[in-house]
Amino acid sequence: MTPTPEASRPPLPPFTLDTAIQKVRAAEDGWNNRNPQKVALAYTPDSRWRNRSEFLNGRAEIEAFLTRKWQREQEYRLIKEIWAYSENRIAVRFAYEWHDEQGQWYRSYGNENWEFDANGLMAVRHASINDLPIREEERLFHWPQGRRPDEHPGLSALGL
Repeated sequence: MTPTPEASRPPLPPFTLDTAIQKVRAAEDGWNNRNPQKVALAYTPDSRWRNRSEFLNGRAEIEAFLTRKWQREQEYRLIKEIWAYSENRIAVRFAYEWHDEQGQWYRSYGNENWEFDANGLMAVRHASINDLPIREEERLFHWPQGRRPDEHPGLSALGL
């Protein structure tokens, strides 16, 4: 059965290096826009997540989680980089910067393992994340809120 445009999220598996990189950038762009309702649509209705020590099932739980996350993690800016890929799986490493209500800045580092269905929706996501307190002058992610500009360095170029 051919996926309908509403239910399809290209690029679709099986991934090539180029399409896996496109998928990673699309995920980064979505998360940097910080719209929980829109981001949740990139996942299957029954998507299963492990994020740190929290286990989520389905879009409603994902949307609620992202709403809480972006209320707590202010001025959030994320960079993702592909680590490996196979037919319907992608592994990424990432870092993001944010501050809490008291103004303490953090750089959060992590790895994610993703598994996609035939329509390109993420069915499984496992994320391991560590937070490092940083001083504001140590920040490396400087762009206006939203999509990271193409000319802004990625993780490898920043030495992260």
